[in-house]
Amino acid sequence: MLLDVKGISKSFGGVKAIQNFSLTAEKGDIIGIIGPNGAGKTSAFNVISGVYTADEGTILLDGKNITKMEQYQITREGISRTFQNIRLFKGLTVLQNVMCAFDPLSKYSILGGLLPTPKRISEERKGRKMCEHYLEVVGLLPYKDERPENMAYGLQRRLEIARAIACEPKVLLLDEPAAGLNPTEVKDLTELIERLSKDFGFAILLIEHRLELVMGVSQKIYVLNFGKTIAVGTPDEVRENPEVIKAYLGEEEKKC
Repeated sequence: MLLDVKGISKSFGGVKAIQNFSLTAEKGDIIGIIGPNGAGKTSAFNVISGVYTADEGTILLDGKNITKMEQYQITREGISRTFQNIRLFKGLTVLQNVMCAFDPLSKYSILGGLLPTPKRISEERKGRKMCEHYLEVVGLLPYKDERPENMAYGLQRRLEIARAIACEPKVLLLDEPAAGLNPTEVKDLTELIERLSKDFGFAILLIEHRLELVMGVSQKIYVLNFGKTIAVGTPDEVRENPEVIKAYLGEEEKKC
């Protein structure tokens, strides 16, 4: 099992953000996580990626317990993510944004960090080439010298994805990647997610409110409501589940 999340819970004061949440994913899987606002979806991502530490439960990545690791350690182990709100370095170019993610993977000595040694120059050259490749994968190579703030919102979303895959993950977490996109951009994003899964082979966990996207790409979907898992299944199974319909549409008031 590539990713095995076992019964994680997280509370903030008296609010139980996640309650006994479990999830499994193998290489190449695309797993959707849906639910109304405040259901605990992003909190689950934050625990899996190390932003928060679980109060209970365990998280195994390739059999290794990463539950108590720091966020940077979890990234090095193989989990990277995008965020609900775009977080790009506006003072850097598109290429430099991606190279920031790749830099921790570079291998040179402490001396190389202070001086432009041949090893450091070689690693930087390699990193630049790899990051240009990741930009090409998401269709942003022509924009490599642009500043993110000058780009359309949909392109900024793609840049976040390029930066996440530059960490060379085993598991990629995408937190509402279609937020703010028009129908054409959503269609293009759907194709990109499917291509990333096929070409790179990592597992993708996807939080998304655009149900046409998550239903279209996911092999399995987890549905959360008030921190609890209310359904797990294929898109068709989830679509017809009474508890899911109730969570999204509410329960019709009984007539007196």
